[in-house]
Amino acid sequence: MSVGSSSVNTGFKLLKAVGPALLAAGFASIYPAACRAASAAPAPVVVTPAAKSSAPTDALGEAGKDGRIRVQFVPFQQSVLSSELSAKIAAMPLREGDTFRAGQVLISFDCSLFRAQLNKAEASAEAARQTLKTNQRLAQLNSIGALEVDLAAAKVKETEAEAGAMRATVSKCALVAPFAGRVAKLDAQAYEYVAPGKPIMEILDTRRLELQMIVPSKWLAWIKVGGHFTLKVDELDREYTARVVRLGARIDPVSQSISLAGEVEGNHPELLPGMSGAASFSVEQAAAAATKK
Repeated sequence: MSVGSSSVNTGFKLLKAVGPALLAAGFASIYPAACRAASAAPAPVVVTPAAKSSAPTDALGEAGKDGRIRVQFVPFQQSVLSSELSAKIAAMPLREGDTFRAGQVLISFDCSLFRAQLNKAEASAEAARQTLKTNQRLAQLNSIGALEVDLAAAKVKETEAEAGAMRATVSKCALVAPFAGRVAKLDAQAYEYVAPGKPIMEILDTRRLELQMIVPSKWLAWIKVGGHFTLKVDELDREYTARVVRLGARIDPVSQSISLAGEVEGNHPELLPGMSGAASFSVEQAAAAATKK
């Protein structure tokens, strides 16, 4: 082996031995902060077990510590009035927001044609009755047979049925209020021609309002019909005392919730359908139920 080859091999061995140290020293001189962070020992991680929640919070579930649930006012009764006739609206004196009493005429139709048909049907029924009386008298004198009497009796029944049908039609010429309340919406105006089934007026019973809400199903362990809660109405920024009047018939298996209906105690005409707010249930009730478990 030549002297040149031996020197080269010796150089490679020396570079292999000192190379990593030289690279580390150079990196440390360029990035001193990164080297100090890498050399620092990692801090120990301490895992603290979660504190056990209190009984009231567990019992109130998703509602939070204060037990607040969103609620909405809905009318106890509401209806959309429509016509059963093909007729023109003759009068509709009420406007949106007006109040009315039970039995009051809300809408009347132009039924002159139907009344004329009723008069004709009643006249035909009267003529049939007179014909029956005459045939019965002639049958007593043996002037006609029993068949003529039976046909006259059948004619009386036919004409009376037609008259009854026309009376039923004429009775639909006015729509009366099924309950006391207020007009919520008008879908037609006076003098318009409406077809059967067309919505004309939406009415609400604003004297009695219900509160509708969705609560966790676990509340069934302590919430009962007749239980009281506090309601704060957003639109009025006032608080009211309310009570539970009805529980839902079944639980939603997906959300584990159940519907609940309530009612504000006392008479409050300022409350309107569509208002919303937050119901606050007693934490003490939830805690007592959780303690019994």
